[in-house]
Amino acid sequence: MAMFFQGDKVEVCSKEEGFLGSYYQAKILSPLNDNTVYRVQYKNLVEEEDQTRPLVEIVSADEVRPVPPPVTFTKATQVFHYLDSVDAFDNDGWWVGKITGRLGSKYWVYFETTRDEIAYPVSRLRHHLEWRDGHWILANDTFF
Repeated sequence: MAMFFQGDKVEVCSKEEGFLGSYYQAKILSPLNDNTVYRVQYKNLVEEEDQTRPLVEIVSADEVRPVPPPVTFTKATQVFHYLDSVDAFDNDGWWVGKITGRLGSKYWVYFETTRDEIAYPVSRLRHHLEWRDGHWILANDTFF
């Protein structure tokens, strides 16, 4: 498990019902309890009572991962293929889904957790990466 320090930029994987499979950008405000939990401030989520203030929460270390590296593409690899695992940016976070089709410049993404299928421009998509044993793994098990 990675250790994070004050100021580190991270993503928090939500385990709440209705938010499973979503990742939210945040920054570490402070590690707590020997790095078993972290106090984080979200980049795009706000307090319910005061929507001018960023949301601050205490989250478990197993919900925190580094921000994925940007994946460099050539023109030939800037496309997504049927059933590729992707993250789609929507509702202030990245949601894990699968490519189910393409229409013009938009890709259709199916979200298993919500059973929704939504079209997105390529600018709101990224290849889904998993953080395992200190390495980024693409859906086809390529290490970064």
